[in-house]
Amino acid sequence: HWTLLSVSLLNSLLSTACSVGLALAIALTIRSRGMHLVTGCNSSALPADARAAIATNDCPFNTTRIYDTALALWFPSMVLAAAEAVLSGRCCLVALIFRGIGPCARSYSKDQV
Repeated sequence: HWTLLSVSLLNSLLSTACSVGLALAIALTIRSRGMHLVTGCNSSALPADARAAIATNDCPFNTTRIYDTALALWFPSMVLAAAEAVLSGRCCLVALIFRGIGPCARSYSKDQV
């Protein structure tokens, strides 16, 4: 029970931190219209909006789809990390019930689990 409690608590904290980090990255990317994604490119030919950026020789990657691809990958990752945090929290609660710790320890929920 202690292993389940410690692993689920650690996973819940890490998943929550990952969700918050991804939400912050999404917010900053949308706010800057994707220009922070192409900061490695020192070309003056890059427009103010990263969605309209072109691939240049000054940039180590193709900038044409970086904005849309980043957001398309970050949104589902944030949702899945949040779901993982919730499920890990529930596992932590079950471990607390099994150990007899917390408000639900002496109730019917222990027999139900």
